[in-house]
Amino acid sequence: MRRRVWLGAPLALGACSSVLPVQKYIPVVNWPLDPAPPVENAANPAGPVLLLRDITAAPGLDQQGLQSLAADGSLLVDNYNQWAVDPADAVTQALLVWLQASGAFSAVVGPGSRLTAGLIVEGELTELVADLGASQARAVITLVVIKNSGSVAVVSLPLAQKRVTGTAPLSAATPAAEVAAQRAALASALGQAVALVTRYAGPF
Repeated sequence: MRRRVWLGAPLALGACSSVLPVQKYIPVVNWPLDPAPPVENAANPAGPVLLLRDITAAPGLDQQGLQSLAADGSLLVDNYNQWAVDPADAVTQALLVWLQASGAFSAVVGPGSRLTAGLIVEGELTELVADLGASQARAVITLVVIKNSGSVAVVSLPLAQKRVTGTAPLSAATPAAEVAAQRAALASALGQAVALVTRYAGPF
């Protein structure tokens, strides 16, 4: 069957375009997700090397738009206000900085480092949201701490698995307030994560 081409269509569309409303341009705002650690301690030369593997993202958290929960429980994603990088990548970098700043380790490295790690940390970002109904933000990270055997013949030993939850009050249902609350919630979760991991920094 031949496809029929209407030569008059462009003229009709051109005539209608003059009455179409002009859409308002809405710029996309990129927000950093990089809460600073409360202290900056020097590395401990006697501490172990810690390998932090990339934090993975739970389903739905592999996008950069700010997420909020409406009072009816529906999830809202703001495509005009988003994190500057993927949330899981931001959490990985923030956790690395916080663990370094703890002063419990001789070095904190990422995948690809040539240093032999005594400890390994891996995990998943399972929630980062502004709960409008509860007037609070939540950040939830599931972490696993592993003692590295350093040998292919010996199985590495899992030391701990824990889900840490950070919360912070949400003052208003605006992007700036949601960002501030989610940053604070993440800072709370990171503090708990550092407390968990540093328990295993000494001899065991």
